[in-house]
Amino acid sequence: MDKPTDIDAYIAGFPEPIQDLLQEIRATIKRTAPEAEEVISYGMPAFRQNGILVYFAAFKNHIGFYPIPSGIEAFREELSAFKGTKGSVHFPLDKPLPVELIARIVNFRIDENRKKALLKKKI
Repeated sequence: MDKPTDIDAYIAGFPEPIQDLLQEIRATIKRTAPEAEEVISYGMPAFRQNGILVYFAAFKNHIGFYPIPSGIEAFREELSAFKGTKGSVHFPLDKPLPVELIARIVNFRIDENRKKALLKKKI
């Protein structure tokens, strides 16, 4: 796949069933963070509001969701049902996306970024 220039191009590079999952996660993030800007960062779709909120990406067997390590740590117990790493969670392609959980993590990241932005303004 050529390097995508926007999220539409990124999603278009995958088969339809994967596109559907990517559109679902995108719509969930957009609904939760309507003021966030869509960007491509590190070759992945991302949403930015006072800094990057979350990334997501498609892989052979999962959708990767990257709310940075603090987002993973804050929801560690709920995310324990999924494989992942320190900064990511892997949602299997053959299971429904946990959209409620994704929205709560995005809200957490919005709040976290807002607080960091306020602290920077005070300095």
